[in-house]
Amino acid sequence: MSIKSFAAKIFARKIYNQTIRWANKPVETQLEVFKSLIQNAKETEFGRDHQFHTIKTFEDFQKNVPIRDYEDLKTYIDKVKVGEENILWKRKPIYFAKTSGTTSGAKYIPLTKESMPFHIEAARNAILHYIHETGNAAFVDGKMIFLQGSPILTEKHGINFGRLSGIVAHFVPKYLQKNRMPSWETNCIEDWETKVNAIVSETIKEDMSVISGIPSWVQMYFEKLQEKSGGKKISEIFKNFNLFIYGGVNYEPYRAKFEQMIGKKVDSIELFPASEGFFAYQDSQKEKGMLLLLNSGIFYEFIKVDEFFTENPKSYTIGEVETGVNYALIVSTNAGLWRYNIGDTVQFTSLAPYRVIVSGRIKHYISAFGEHVIANEVENAMKEATAGTNIVINEFTVVPQITPANGLPYHEWLIEFEKEPENIETFAEAIDDSMRKQNIYYDDLITGNVLRKVVISKVSKNGFQEYMKSQGKLGGQNKIPRLSNDRKIADNLK
Repeated sequence: MSIKSFAAKIFARKIYNQTIRWANKPVETQLEVFKSLIQNAKETEFGRDHQFHTIKTFEDFQKNVPIRDYEDLKTYIDKVKVGEENILWKRKPIYFAKTSGTTSGAKYIPLTKESMPFHIEAARNAILHYIHETGNAAFVDGKMIFLQGSPILTEKHGINFGRLSGIVAHFVPKYLQKNRMPSWETNCIEDWETKVNAIVSETIKEDMSVISGIPSWVQMYFEKLQEKSGGKKISEIFKNFNLFIYGGVNYEPYRAKFEQMIGKKVDSIELFPASEGFFAYQDSQKEKGMLLLLNSGIFYEFIKVDEFFTENPKSYTIGEVETGVNYALIVSTNAGLWRYNIGDTVQFTSLAPYRVIVSGRIKHYISAFGEHVIANEVENAMKEATAGTNIVINEFTVVPQITPANGLPYHEWLIEFEKEPENIETFAEAIDDSMRKQNIYYDDLITGNVLRKVVISKVSKNGFQEYMKSQGKLGGQNKIPRLSNDRKIADNLK
């Protein structure tokens, strides 16, 4: 055992014990965060506008501060962007993370002196929890890679602007600098295809032990590695590769393809990072879900998805949530976001400690006929339909077909197969059966002959990559929506 791996185990035990302390008192931990946020923002413009000096309880907070999305907060953010201080949070942020918006174009999310350390610590602590539970620390001596955006930043009015993953690249601790891949020069390449090719050239002969990134883009990296190596399995190229760290999308639809490319099963750690905050990470290989980070400068609220679009929906705090319910996630943060709807939906898998899975996006659903199908349901259906088969899926998305040329409307599943099913109709039937079991409204529509059963459309090889390229969203933190309530993606793919 190396000195580095021995030290990692000691540090992992320390972090685990710290986590247990706050995880065992969740309500008190969140109350402390809430009080700290209000106290620190009293003298900001937002705090004065919303009478923070009168807020004593969560109920006061609800009355004074409405739930907002980015557009609702944009007036304040625009002031911060031009260098004004004490607007949303004390002083001004040290970074703005640029991220893609669905309705407002690019969004700029502030990162402050107080919030930035939690982004770094959460990613580190996820790995340390893995080390503590498994005892596996040998990988710290190998090379590690995170497929991320360019770390090149632009300074305006004393604030640095860039992609979150590029900003985080500036905070790699010194003890990992020698292990980190790719080189800084390669990481700065903007064009994604050029960048991946350069990463392949740099890493193909290295001892890669940890690989991290959004599954769809890691898949692209693996495919190019195999091309350059003459078709070798990833485990043949990187004999000590044993840990995959991912976030952004559900890994399950990609798992079969990954295991085929890798040539063996490897451990994985799921993360739930966003520009708005690092919300959760997988703290156990044995338990389902990710540990919700209750002590990281973020105060959480939860609104039931089926009530979200009603007038004045009830907002729940951490002590009031239930398992198995879909909630829209609302956050207030030490970066100056207040009752902010991040757009993600979650389900609790455990209340002791509080663990979540990401079930979808509040705006990414299909409800063209009142069925309100969410991402978690279509991903579960795909998982069940492919289980025990040789079918391998590269990528897929689901859209409604409201006005077909013939017959009843239906849900169209656009799928890029690596290995196709022997009988496409039988496969569609398996998906449809799973959907009907999971979603009673969808089942009623099928039973009532309002919808016909699932229709599968094949997408050509690399079709999704080409679509993302055409939209200027190839690589980085961009990802294909798992489902949509319109046909924009389908029409572009076709």
